[in-house]
Amino acid sequence: MSSALYSLGRWAVGARRLVLAAWIGVLVLAGALAGLVGQGLDDQVTIPGTESQAALDRLATTFPQVSGATAQVVVVAPDGSTIEDDAVRGPVEDAVDALGAVDGVVAVTSPYDDTMPASVSDDDVATLMTIQLDEGQSEVSDATKDALDDVVDDLAAALPDGAQASLGGQLFSTEFPSLSVTEALGLVVALVVLVLTFGSFVAAGMPLLNAVTGVGVTMGLLFAATAVAQINSTTPMLAVMLGLAVGIDYALFIVSRHRDELASGLPVPEAAARSVATAGSAVIFAGLTVMIALVGLGVAGIPFLTVMGVAAAVGVGLAVLVSITLLPAMLGFAGERLRPKAPRRRRGRRRSGGRSGTTGRGARRAAGADPEATTAPDATTAPAATTAPDATSTAEPAAAEPAAAEPSAPVEHHNRFFAGWVRTVTRVPLLTIGIVVAAIVLLTLPARDLQLALPDAGTLPEDNQARVTYDLVSEHFGPGFNGPLIVTGTIVTSTDPLGLMDDLGDEIATLPGVADVPLSTPNPTADTGIVQVVPTGAPDSEETKDLVNELRALHDHFLDEYGVDLSVTGFTAVGIDVSAKLGAALLPFAFVVVGLSLVLLTMVFRSIAVPVKATLGYLFSVGAAFGVVTLVFEQGVLADALNVTRLGPVISFMPIVLMGVLFGLAMDYEVFLVARIREDYVHSGRARRSISTGFQASAKVVTAAAVIMFAVFVAFVPEGDMSLKPIALGLAVGVLVDAFVVRMTLVPAVLALLGERAWWMPRWLDRVLPSFDVEGEGLSREIALADWPEPGSTDAVVAHGLVVAGAHGPLAEPVTVRVPDGGALVVHGTSPAAVSGVVLALGGRLKPAGGALKVTGLVLPERAGSVRRRVALVDLAADVAALPGDAPAPAAHRVPAAAAVVAVLRESPRLLVVVGTDAVTAPAERGALAASLARAVGGGTAVVLGAVGPAPTDLAPPGTPVLDVHDPDPAHTVPAAPVVGPRTEEVPA
Repeated sequence: MSSALYSLGRWAVGARRLVLAAWIGVLVLAGALAGLVGQGLDDQVTIPGTESQAALDRLATTFPQVSGATAQVVVVAPDGSTIEDDAVRGPVEDAVDALGAVDGVVAVTSPYDDTMPASVSDDDVATLMTIQLDEGQSEVSDATKDALDDVVDDLAAALPDGAQASLGGQLFSTEFPSLSVTEALGLVVALVVLVLTFGSFVAAGMPLLNAVTGVGVTMGLLFAATAVAQINSTTPMLAVMLGLAVGIDYALFIVSRHRDELASGLPVPEAAARSVATAGSAVIFAGLTVMIALVGLGVAGIPFLTVMGVAAAVGVGLAVLVSITLLPAMLGFAGERLRPKAPRRRRGRRRSGGRSGTTGRGARRAAGADPEATTAPDATTAPAATTAPDATSTAEPAAAEPAAAEPSAPVEHHNRFFAGWVRTVTRVPLLTIGIVVAAIVLLTLPARDLQLALPDAGTLPEDNQARVTYDLVSEHFGPGFNGPLIVTGTIVTSTDPLGLMDDLGDEIATLPGVADVPLSTPNPTADTGIVQVVPTGAPDSEETKDLVNELRALHDHFLDEYGVDLSVTGFTAVGIDVSAKLGAALLPFAFVVVGLSLVLLTMVFRSIAVPVKATLGYLFSVGAAFGVVTLVFEQGVLADALNVTRLGPVISFMPIVLMGVLFGLAMDYEVFLVARIREDYVHSGRARRSISTGFQASAKVVTAAAVIMFAVFVAFVPEGDMSLKPIALGLAVGVLVDAFVVRMTLVPAVLALLGERAWWMPRWLDRVLPSFDVEGEGLSREIALADWPEPGSTDAVVAHGLVVAGAHGPLAEPVTVRVPDGGALVVHGTSPAAVSGVVLALGGRLKPAGGALKVTGLVLPERAGSVRRRVALVDLAADVAALPGDAPAPAAHRVPAAAAVVAVLRESPRLLVVVGTDAVTAPAERGALAASLARAVGGGTAVVLGAVGPAPTDLAPPGTPVLDVHDPDPAHTVPAAPVVGPRTEEVPA
């Protein structure tokens, strides 16, 4: 991946005008699509597979008069009056008539109508009128809402002084959030942090431009998607918040790396390419983890949450895409202005074998450096494998050992503050670990009381009319009137539907937690009945949840007693079911996230302890975030300062969204911090010292990234929508704890306590797991070998000290060989495993265990995928004897060896690798095969032949070198470097 990103970054710098124009075009197109096809946001909640949703769907068919949205009008008489006074009654009756005339209104209850009575408070001071509409909440037009609002305004004006009339209810229970100047303050803080980090306004502006571009495209696509999907009002705000945070952070890492590369003396295009290849690899890794976790929100099976996760994942994906395309183009525009000025000391770049070069810090290593950082000054080299088309043999120098690079001055990242910090936290590791764990546990304890619910009008700002209605209803009627339940069932078999519904209503009214049963009636066709149940508790209270559970527990009783299959539904019941379904999905989602983090980090760091420590740290951060959210939104700590409009349960999907997003951010900090520590450890072999040097090298950038993320998230808390506030605060706290307490305090202490054991990993697991090169190790090796064996070489194969290993160690002695374009090589020996291993390695099909290897100019194993596209492989043992077993295949199943070779040559490979030549025994067939191979060499295709036993000299062109591979020396079971080149001889001319 790092190689592809290197090419992409270099191309983006060269084509920077095209890249900039393309992104401007994408931004304009996304905005145009949003304006042309966007249908607006929709806060209606549907939860397929739940009792409440199924009942609502049935009511829409059997009792449409009560299946639509509802609104409420509460009228409070002035002091000393009641609603029966003429000054109140006249305006209220006029308002009932006017409301009934509004388009879309099916019915309006009235305190003066015995047929459809409205609720009246016990003291006759207030009345609560219900407006039934014929459409769902999301289908009701703005014109209808405005008409209702106008009627209630006229009512309020007609009432005597001191009276109140307010419109609210389910229809107005949510408010579309909007951005304010407070959210912009997060960007101001980010700009200040970036200027302090880079010391340059030009460099500081790039991450902001990066983030704003990604967010702009995301918003355009999101609003355009409303034409085909239901998207709620919280989704855009979440996408904006995440897009800004990750867009700034990802660009910060790349720009910081770019300036480091410039400081080492690289030209702008090369510095940009290497920064995209190294930091960009980590950005893609971090972005993918966030996206996977966000898409994983779909495990809850709730459509609106799935859409929210996908939309946020698209925003993160676009932030990554902008970071690896537009950002390098902008780096190209900035040119030399980003190069750090007047360094106080010479800033070198250091590399070492293994993973010590994993962050691309080989910028100043001499071309052709040994990727294994080893030398073998006494090594002998094998004769070159060359065969001219005229079959004359020539002698050329063998593949030279990659020269050791001149040592460069190591990069000094000394910072007095961070040096003191890491020295303090690692002085007594157990003490640090104990203090951190104790503090986080204390912060997590309040999360035991965390309660979840969907938001209603009670969470709106106190001056909002729907919130005023909510509070007046609670004051004069009780909180349950803000969220009545609907109990419904089929009564088609009843001979007395009215009596049946009265009996059901009377029994339900006696249940604990029921404040009133204002309505119990069949539909006009007497096949469906409904009972409206008003709880004593608020819609999001535990009492109401208990009542819903009690009604559902009595299902069998009602079925036996009345023959009615009852279901509980309504806006409040839907919210309870959503919370229950999200709660049930939280544990499986946590297992997925935790399991994913363990696997991904094990792939990255090749360690057992580091992933376990990182995952536990992530869980600590999540627990602390949950605890702080509970303290603020349910227990009232700092509630006034953070403008919390109402204490109580937080939005149902807060935990699962917070866990998904924080997972990606935590992995981000883990990779950038621990990767640098591991790099220094591999280079020096000193575990304790590497903690200090690696920490100082990365702490400044990680600190800046965390402060920026915190600022962006926390800016959405004071003036944010109550649905988003808990998520924003949780993410802000989670980032703060994860970056500064877990990653920068707990991690160094744990690593210091474990020492060398922190980097241990079983060999079998190392072989099984794929390697995720997030640090650019492969690119560093490719750059080091770019001019090896010499500048401009066009060899088909060049290897030095190549070690091929199987499950139990090396298969053969180290191999040093060179095959130019159009040349040939015969590999033979007595061990089938050794011959096959060497030939398959030379063909890019088997990963080398050591040494240096380039095939068709590409370094292996880093470019194995590209090599396979350039190299053709023919297994004659399989093609000649196509059937299983050792016996020759019947003639009908034989594939002529020459035909197999001709077939693959049609793809014009640069190298043809043929194994199993000893399986071809018929003289005529061997002759045809030899002719095909000769034509391949004559056409410029290099050929490598493998055979067990005698060398197939009759198949190779005259003068072809013969490589005799031997079993490995038992004294060198795991050779670290080439020692002796294998014996070679030539095919007689």
